Amino acid sequence: MQNTPKLFEHLNWANLRILERLRSGETGSHPKAVGLFAHILQAERIWLTRLQGKDSSALTVWPEADLDFCGRMAERNHEDYTAYLAGLTAAEWDRVLRYTNQSGKVFDTSVGDILTHVALHGQYHRGQINALLRATDTEPVNVDFITFVREKNGA
Repeated sequence: MQNTPKLFEHLNWANLRILERLRSGETGSHPKAVGLFAHILQAERIWLTRLQGKDSSALTVWPEADLDFCGRMAERNHEDYTAYLAGLTAAEWDRVLRYTNQSGKVFDTSVGDILTHVALHGQYHRGQINALLRATDTEPVNVDFITFVREKNGA
């Protein structure tokens, strides 16, 4: 649990770097990249909704969105995850949460496993976005965790 806040700081840092690149205009028109990015952010929202004990069934996994939506969602997710993690106790880390996914299937998963999934899920799709950028001769965005740590430490 001790590294969870750092993983979510990284998640926000990486999201902001992707958002900046997609907004920069140097990527040209990448609707698939924007779609993947919107999916990352919406999945973060879905999981937080579940972690808060709320029904997420009304949230679509693949929203039709633009970069303005992505910017607002990235900011909102960062604020809400920061607040959620600040109130999370060590005992809650192992608490098993029962939730229903978007297909109506019921699962039981620990809070810690859900939070780990959220951090890893976004990184997977940011890699896909980078592959799309590279395919159009655009420099990928460095979203490596170690780069985040080095920047945070002033290296």
